[in-house]
This record gives sequence, C-alpha cells and structure tokens, in this order.
Amino acid sequence: MQKIKLMSHLVAGYPSEESALTVARSLVKGGADILEIQLPFSDPSADGPAIQTACTKVLERGYRTSDGLSFIAKIHSEFPDVPIYLMSYGSLIYTPGVENFCKKAAEAGVKGMIIPDLPFDFDEGLTEACKKNGMINIPVAAPSMAPERLYKMAHAGFPYIYAALRVGITGTDTKIGEDTLSFLKRVSEGGSKIYGGFGISNGEQAKALASSVEAIVAGSVFVRIIAENQHEPEKMASLIEAKARELVGGEL
Repeated sequence: MQKIKLMSHLVAGYPSEESALTVARSLVKGGADILEIQLPFSDPSADGPAIQTACTKVLERGYRTSDGLSFIAKIHSEFPDVPIYLMSYGSLIYTPGVENFCKKAAEAGVKGMIIPDLPFDFDEGLTEACKKNGMINIPVAAPSMAPERLYKMAHAGFPYIYAALRVGITGTDTKIGEDTLSFLKRVSEGGSKIYGGFGISNGEQAKALASSVEAIVAGSVFVRIIAENQHEPEKMASLIEAKARELVGGEL
C-alpha cells in the first residue's frame, strides 16, 4: 500500500518546550510529511477542547510569539527537509504587522501560513507578504461556505487549500461520506492541492480520504495522547509515533 501523506498538528511549547520537541521528533519518525505548528492563542475559534486546553496551558507560562518562532527554528534546524506550516489567528499576525511577522516566520524556517480567521480575499496582505518571503498562504475552505464563494476560492490560484471536512471545531469525530468527497472535489476543481482535516483520528478515516487529498491533517488526536501521557515521556513518544504510523498506512 502506498504511504498516505500526513500533515500533523502540534502546539508550540506543549506540554513543555522539551516535550514539544520530543513530540515533533516522534511525529517525523512516525512518518509525518509536514508539521503544522500552532502558536498558542487565547481565543482559538476553530479549535476544539483538546487544542484550546493545550494553548491555555502554554500561555499560562507566559509563552510569547517570539518563543513559538524560536521553537519552530529549532525544529527546522533539526529537520530541514520537513516543511513547517505555521497555524495561528489573525490578531497575532496583524498586531506586529503582517509583513514584519511573515519576515520573522520565514527566517525561522516556516514554509506556509494557515490563518483560519483571515478570509482568502480580505487577508490583510498575507498572501503577498508570504510570496515576498518565499512562503505560501494556505486559506481554509469549509462546507458552510456559499457555493459561489467556494468557487471563487477554488479558482483563485492558491497552490494549496486547507479543507475543513465539516462545520464546527476540530477534535470531534468526522465521518467520511459522499458529501465530504463531493466537497473536496469542489475545493480542488480550480487546480489547488488539498489538505483535508478536522476530526481525523484513525487509519480507516485516513484511507477513506487519501485519494481525494494531497495530505490528510491530524491534530487533536495527538494532543489528546500528549495530555494523557505527558508525565511518561517515553510512552508518550512511542504512542505518538505509533499513531502517526497508523495514519500514514503503516508503511514507511
């Protein structure tokens, strides 16, 4: 069986700086092709309870955006061939200035930006700032989008689009049915490659999605493993690697 491409999500600095590095290493060892690293944010509108809790715990330590970018730089220096996408929310990007932020992100090793609450056609200059700094902006499509708006996004020339597989927040189980596959087809009809995520937690879901997307995206499933096993680092690392291996189809 051909390996399924995996974009795995992790929260910078969670549960601790050293443990987060262990998590990244375990994900790569388990077969993750792309690391989507989230900067902790106090009001993450697209994230379910697992990721919200992780963000809160990191922020309680006084964690700053600069700490998150330093963390990304460490991961990039250790795994220079693994693309890193930065996931965050608009205010963290807008407050220091979009161009300024993108320059710093690129210097840390970021290859792409995923900012769910910045609309693709009113992105405060994010797409242009990404291009200027050798990165890509990856807009988020959702099944709740009006058909004409989804069509506009699909044909806007983005190299990649992140398709949220259902309405709502991350972390709850997603059924991969005909509606899902039809939505993915509409998102990809303009030629963009698709990353599909929201509620992907097992190999069966990954297999059902694999032929319709460039890569599957999984996040909350890993955050839950971390939360339940953070006081046993070796067990945590082993379980994360095993889950990543399951999602990519067990073939490395």
